[in-house]
Amino acid sequence: MSDAQLLELVDRRAFRRLFIDELGWNNPDHADMHFDVEGIEYNLTQIAGYKGLRIWFCPELPARRVQRVLDELIGQNSHERLIIFADDTHQEWRWPRKAQMGAANAKLLVHRYTAGLPDQHMANRLNAIAIDFDEDLSLIELLKRVRIAFDAEAEVASVQAARLMGVLYNELESAGTTEHEATLLLARLLFLLFGDDSGMWTPDMFGNFVTTQTDDANLAAQLSELFRVLDTDERKRTLDAESPLVPFRYINGGLFADESTIEKLTSNFRDALISACEFDWGIISPAVFGSMFQTVKNKEDRRRGGEHYTSERDILKTIGPLFLDEYRSRLEESWTDKKKLLKLHKDLGDLRFLDPACGCGNFLIVTYRELRALELDLLKQLREVDIAAGVQSIASRGQLSFDVTGDIKVTLDHFYGIELEEWPARIAETAMLLVDHLANQRMQQDFGLAPDRLPIMIAPTIVHHNALTMSWQDVLPSSDNTFVFGNPPFLGKEQRSAEQTAQMAAVWGNQYSGEMDFVTSWFIVAAEYLQGTKGRFAFVATSSISQGVVVAPLFRPLLALGWRIRFAHRSFIWTTEATGAAGVHCVIVGFDKEGSAPRLFEYESARGVPVEVREVESINGYLVASEALFIDERSQPLNSSIASNIRFGSMAADGGGFFLTAEDAEAALKNTSVAPYIRKFVGARELIHGTDRWCIWMPDRDESAIAGSALLTNHIEAVHTFRSEAKDANVRKDAASSHRFHRVKQPTTSYLCIPRHFSENRDFATVAYLDNLTIAGDANFTSPDPDGFLFAVISSRMFMTWQKAVGGRLRADLRFSSRLTWNSYPLPEISVGVRAALCDAAAGILSARAAHSGRSLAYLYSPLTMPSELVEAHVILDSITDALFGLNPESSLIDRQKRLFDLYVRISESSQLSIPTNVKPQRVTSVRR
Repeated sequence: MSDAQLLELVDRRAFRRLFIDELGWNNPDHADMHFDVEGIEYNLTQIAGYKGLRIWFCPELPARRVQRVLDELIGQNSHERLIIFADDTHQEWRWPRKAQMGAANAKLLVHRYTAGLPDQHMANRLNAIAIDFDEDLSLIELLKRVRIAFDAEAEVASVQAARLMGVLYNELESAGTTEHEATLLLARLLFLLFGDDSGMWTPDMFGNFVTTQTDDANLAAQLSELFRVLDTDERKRTLDAESPLVPFRYINGGLFADESTIEKLTSNFRDALISACEFDWGIISPAVFGSMFQTVKNKEDRRRGGEHYTSERDILKTIGPLFLDEYRSRLEESWTDKKKLLKLHKDLGDLRFLDPACGCGNFLIVTYRELRALELDLLKQLREVDIAAGVQSIASRGQLSFDVTGDIKVTLDHFYGIELEEWPARIAETAMLLVDHLANQRMQQDFGLAPDRLPIMIAPTIVHHNALTMSWQDVLPSSDNTFVFGNPPFLGKEQRSAEQTAQMAAVWGNQYSGEMDFVTSWFIVAAEYLQGTKGRFAFVATSSISQGVVVAPLFRPLLALGWRIRFAHRSFIWTTEATGAAGVHCVIVGFDKEGSAPRLFEYESARGVPVEVREVESINGYLVASEALFIDERSQPLNSSIASNIRFGSMAADGGGFFLTAEDAEAALKNTSVAPYIRKFVGARELIHGTDRWCIWMPDRDESAIAGSALLTNHIEAVHTFRSEAKDANVRKDAASSHRFHRVKQPTTSYLCIPRHFSENRDFATVAYLDNLTIAGDANFTSPDPDGFLFAVISSRMFMTWQKAVGGRLRADLRFSSRLTWNSYPLPEISVGVRAALCDAAAGILSARAAHSGRSLAYLYSPLTMPSELVEAHVILDSITDALFGLNPESSLIDRQKRLFDLYVRISESSQLSIPTNVKPQRVTSVRR
C-alpha cells in the first residue's frame, strides 16, 4: 500500500484495518477500558497489538494533561502502549519511548496529525512499524524500529534547520553585519523560534508577529522594539492595550538585554525568517544547536581554532564513566529505600559542572538533560515509595497535578562554561535555557506541574574568555563535587600559532614539551584546579596524547600530582557533528584521586562500538591495562640480541631536483656516462606500494659527467638554487655540494628497509630487503640483517602489538622509531635454537612472498588479499614468538599488552621508568597562577 493510501486510512480513523490488515499487527487481546477524569468518562478501545505492545484508540481529543492521566491509567494494565487520541480533524499519537526518555526531546512524545494534510513524517512512522508476514520480531526489536525512525526524522529536520540558519546568516553577512551583531540576533531568533514550537508560550506567537506585524522596510526596528519588550518587566511596560507586543512575556536572563545595533535588514532576510517561522523547531534537540550554527563557518575557520563539535554519543562516553553511571547505579540501589533516595537527591543538588572549552555547550546541555531525567525518575520513585508506605494514596498516581517544582535540585546555575569565541558562547547560553524548558515539559507530563521559568531567574554561567589565561577558580571555586569535562581544541605543533605555543609554555612551565598537542594544556590546568579536592575531570583528546614521546611529558606530571586514570576510551574515530569535518582519531581519558576500579573501553575497529575490558586493575598513559610506567627513548636496545645500528635512510633536501620522470630515467640509463648516477629510489610509499621512482645519485662529484649531460646539469643547478634559498642553515651550507644528497646514509651491503610510517589496518609490518644499489630515502629506516633475525622480530604480531601500544602516529598511521619502539622492545632472552627457528620462519615468509612476485607489500598484507600461504608462514613465526613470550595464539590483545609491559619493567635497567606507589605527589611548576 502506498503512503497516500496509508494516510487515507489514518484520516478515516480506520485504525483496525490500518494496523492489522496493512501493517501486519495482531488482533486485540484486551477488553475496552473506561476511566473517569474530572467528571468526564473516556472510553478506550484496543485496536491491535504485538507481543505486549497494545495500540489504544480514544475517539476524543482531550487536553494534554488529561491525555497524560489516561496514559498513566492505561499503563497500569498495559505497560507498552501507543494511544491515539482523535477527533474529526486532529489526532495526537502518544508513542512508547520510556526507555529513551533520558535522551529524548520531550516534543517527540506526542505527535500531532491533521487529517487531510500531507504528512511524510507520519507515513515514515507507519512504514517503520510495519511487520512482514514472515517476520517474527521481538518487542524490543519493534520498539527499536520505531525509535530509529524518530531519530532519522530528527536528523533530517536538523539539516533543514541548519539550512534555514545558514540563509539568515548569509543575508546578514551580505549586508555587512558584523559577526557580533549576527551572533546576537541569531541567538535571539533561535530562542523565539524554538519557544513558538515547544510550548513556551502561545504557539506561533512570534511567527504571527513577524508575518502580520512587520514589513520589509522596518523589520530591524520592529524586531528591536520586540527585544526591548522581552527585556522589560510587564509591570514596567508602557504599551498601548492594543499593541501586538502585549502578549509577549518578560524573558530576562540577559539574552535580550543588549540594544540591537542593526539598522537595516533586507527583504530577503524577512522572507527567510518567515520560512524559519514555518518550520517546526520543537523537534530539534538543543544539543545539536552548536553544530547547526557552525554550518555558517567554513572548515578552515574550524581548523585554525582547533574546534571540533562532539556528538551526543561521544559526550555520553565521557560523562557516563566520569559520574553519570555512578549516580544511575545509586538510584537503582536506592530504589525502595526513601532515606537513600533523599540522600542521593541531596547529592545531586551539590554537584557542579565546568566545561572550560565549552564551544556551543554540547557537553553542558547533554549533562543537564541526563541529570534532570535522572532526578525526575528519582522524584517519581519517591512518590511510589510514599504510596507503598501509605504516606500517599494510590489515587495520587493519576491526579492531574502533583507539585514537585520546589523539589528540583539540578538547576542551570550549577553549570559553568568558558569559551574563547563569542559566537558559540552565545549559543551555549541559549541552548541551555531551551533544554531546561524541555526538561520542565517532561516534568509536566509526569506530574502535571512544572516550574515557570519566565522571566528567567536561573541561568548557566558562560564566560567569554581564554581558559588558558584566566583562573578557573574565578569562574567556579573547585570542590569535592566539581566535575570538569569537555572537548578542548586539537592542535599539533605544526598547526599552533605563536600565541598558542606561548600559552602552552606558560601553562606547563618547566614541564613544557613542544611535542605535545595543544589539548594537553587543559589536562594540566584541570589537575591543578582540582588539586586538594575529590573532584574529577575528563577530556576528549587527540589519540596522540597516548602515543610515542608525548606520553611521559603529559602523564608523569599528572601522576606526580596524585591523579590516576579513572577510565579511558582507547583510540577511535570520533564523530563530529560539524558539517564537512573529517574524522579524527581520538581518545577519552578521565582522572580522579580515588574511587571504583578503573574502566577501559576497547574498539575492535576505529569506527566500531566500545567494548569494556573486564577486571582492570590500573590503566597507564598508553591506555593499556597495566601499571603506570613510561617508555623513554633509548640509545641501545633493551635486549642486546637486537641490532642497534638501525638508522634513517638518505635525505635529499633538494626541492625535487634530484628526481627524474620515468621517461628521463629511461633515456639516462641508455647513456653510458650518465647511467652510473641513475638509481632506483625507495621511499616509504614506493616500498609499500611497489612503485618505481628514480633519482640522481652522485656521492662524489663527477665534473666530466655533469658537463657532458644537460640532464645532470639542469637537475644539479635546480638543487643548488633550492638550497641557496632554503631557510635551514645546514641545507644552505650544502648548496656547495649540490651534486649529492644532503645526508648520505646509504648502506654498502643489502639491507632491511623499514618504513617510518605504515598502516594500522595491517596485522604485520610492511618491511623488505633491498640491494645496496637501491637508494633508501629518509622516509625509511635501514639496517643490515644478514641472517634474517631482525626481519623475524619486526614481522611478528607481538612487535606490532608493541608498536601500536607505545609508538607514535601520523594521524592513524603507525610511526616506527628506532630509539623508542625498537630499542625499548622487551624481547626476552633468546637461545641459539630459538634464534635459528625464528630465522627459518622468516625465510618461510620470504618464500611465501616470492611465490607472488610482482605483488606489492600493500597487496600481500591487505586483510582482504593476503595469500593463504603467507598467512600460514606468519602463523608459524607467531607461534614461535608467542611461546618466547609465554603466550599462545589465543592470547587476547589485553593479555599481550600486559605481558609486554610487565617484561619491560622486569628487564629494564632504569629504575626511573615506573612510578613507585609511595612517591609523594609534587606540584607541577607553572608560571600561570
